[in-house]
Order: sequence, then C-alpha cells, then structure tokens
Amino acid sequence: MIEIWQANSHGRYNHPDDRRNLPLDAGFDGFGRASTDREGCARFSTVKPGRVPWPHGDGVGGLQAPHINISVFARGLLNRLATRLYFDGDPTLPEDPVLKMVEPARRDTLIAKRNGAGLWRLPIHLGGPAETVFFDV
Repeated sequence: MIEIWQANSHGRYNHPDDRRNLPLDAGFDGFGRASTDREGCARFSTVKPGRVPWPHGDGVGGLQAPHINISVFARGLLNRLATRLYFDGDPTLPEDPVLKMVEPARRDTLIAKRNGAGLWRLPIHLGGPAETVFFDV
C-alpha cells in the first residue's frame, strides 16, 4: 500500500499545525492511500504542491522544492518506508535542503519523470542497485 501526504498548490498543508496565512483548497485534504495492483503500481490524481518552509532551526532556512511525501507499507515490513517524490525539471530542486542531504548519485531515485502521456511516474525500488532513497522519520 502506498500513502501520500502533501501541501496544496499554495504550499499549505491541510493540518492544524500549518497556521500560515495561505489559502486552503475546498475538498483538498492532501492525503491519499492506494493499494498496488498486480504489477505493483499505485496511481494518484492530485495537484502539484507549492513550496513549503524548511522546518528545522538549523540555520539552513529557505523553502523546500515542491514534493510529495510517500510512505510504503508492505507485507514483511515492520515499519513504513518513507520517501519523497520530486518533479523533474523543477528549477528549485538544487535549493531543496532534503535533496541536498542525499548523495548526488542517488538523488535521481526521488525525481519523478513525465511519461509519454504526460503523467508523472516514480518507480519505487525496495532493494537492488536502483534502490529508492528512504528516510528515517
């Protein structure tokens, strides 16, 4: 099962802790959950999120690139696996503080590419040479 959580197109989360003076979108809660099909695919229809502030007081500051938080739940996993989806070609990718912490050779495992139909696609690999970057959260 795949779960996503994201900000809306204005960069605001539909969560009580996000009290920034940005609009909330009626009917958009920024959360989704889907089971994978027989081929291991899950599909979501959503909006491209806006940028959100970097929350840590470590002096880095700034805004994060648009991203979607992803959790993977599977038989045999005791805990969820947490990763992110970024959008290929977004000019703010080099500024993202989380992406900067990832080894450059592995960053591509977090960046969704558009397919021939114009849909964003991010393969998630649980192991092997193309293993997706997962985060301790």
